[in-house]
Amino acid sequence: MAPCPSVKNILVLDAEGKRVAVKYYADDWPSASSKMAFEKSLFVKTQKTSARAEADVVMFDGYIVVYKFIQDLHFFVTGGDEENELILASVLQGFSDAVGVLLRNNVDKRTALENLDLIFLCLDEVVDGGIVLETDGNAIAEKVSGHGLEGAGSFTEQTISQALATAREHFARSLLK
Repeated sequence: MAPCPSVKNILVLDAEGKRVAVKYYADDWPSASSKMAFEKSLFVKTQKTSARAEADVVMFDGYIVVYKFIQDLHFFVTGGDEENELILASVLQGFSDAVGVLLRNNVDKRTALENLDLIFLCLDEVVDGGIVLETDGNAIAEKVSGHGLEGAGSFTEQTISQALATAREHFARSLLK
């Protein structure tokens, strides 16, 4: 029986290689300094490439890394050397698509930092403990937005007053349970 596909880490770095959002799922990098060194060297290795339109794949320090750049953000998904590149690429695509939907296609560093909670929720919906859970960007965005509940409607279709009414209703239900 083949093992489940797994991810070592997902990184979102800015145009200077600094952290925006990172999540590690493996103990391959035991300390914060080893994680930072990995991120810096990976950024240096990939910054000269042009992975804007489609994801690119590189073998780096014994890991398969699939990466993509959107405006001033660099998205990376790392897997072991035995992982399938297509699965890693679908994880990257699903995550970046979900971020695009949630940030209303305004994917840049400033907007990402202002909505960091949504990005981390996306990370949690895509991968749990290194195991791939979901790769469909729209499904991830729906789960993160919390509007996959009881026909609340699409995230983009609700007005502020509708969203507040839905939140109030869910809060009242949780108190009654």
